[in-house]
Amino acid sequence: MWLQLKIHTSDKYVDVLSDALSDLGASAVTFIDNADKPIYEPDLGTTPFWQQTTVVGLFASDIDTESVIAQLRLKVGEDIALTWSSERLKDRVWEKAWMDHFDPIKFGENLWICPSWRAIPDPQGINILLDPGLAFGTGTHPTTALCLEALSRRSLNHTKVIDYGCGSGILAIASIKLGASNAWCIDNDPQALIATKENAKKNNVEKKCQLYMADAFSRLCSQHDSTVRADLLIANILAKPLTELAAYFSRLLNHGAEIMLSGILENQEQEIVQAYKPWFDITDVSKAEEWLCIEAKRGNSV
Repeated sequence: MWLQLKIHTSDKYVDVLSDALSDLGASAVTFIDNADKPIYEPDLGTTPFWQQTTVVGLFASDIDTESVIAQLRLKVGEDIALTWSSERLKDRVWEKAWMDHFDPIKFGENLWICPSWRAIPDPQGINILLDPGLAFGTGTHPTTALCLEALSRRSLNHTKVIDYGCGSGILAIASIKLGASNAWCIDNDPQALIATKENAKKNNVEKKCQLYMADAFSRLCSQHDSTVRADLLIANILAKPLTELAAYFSRLLNHGAEIMLSGILENQEQEIVQAYKPWFDITDVSKAEEWLCIEAKRGNSV
């Protein structure tokens, strides 16, 4: 058995309460948004919390809750009001419990994302084996799902693809499974490239994936004899970097090539459209929840 101690507070006191719970022996400390208000695109170098946050400490079941609260009051001072609740949890194999929440997901007519511990629903379909891990991208988030749906509608035979901000590699792997001849997988997080390499190997497409850190790829593309010219570029990142990368992306694509942009909120649509207008013609905008995927075709502009 475990005891889960929940402290309801504001963003101002999250750090001090988290440190205090750890000092008092919490096996884990997590955070919950009380108001269900997601935080998008925080400023660089910041780690913002929600205005109303619950700090959750997980303790062994035999602790004296009142004693922990008393010690917590001493640690954080009288200025911080402590509103708390507790709950006892049954023992589980916690490292496997999360697996219950992941099932195969279908996109389009026959594209499947399948966790490795589940049976493949359609052996004749296009199946990607991918488990949740260190990097973003399992198909469950609307931005990734929008890209997978758009990919499932395409004929990608013999195309060259760039997956910019590859995360888990899911979009590059899907592109190859759908017929692409190769994919450049780009990210600025080394963990993403590790995850992409592992997932590509799991899906037997590692020979068609070329992995680069973003700065190394930029240097490669700046070479006079660079052969990097793609037929499709996918970037599931965020609106601010998408805006800044518009001109750069245009130089990576053949004339008539397509681009697929996601990680965009509804109120950011016009910002993205204007940024890409000098080089691209918008062909489609799809929506899931508050997120958009913008598809466009590279024109003949320089």
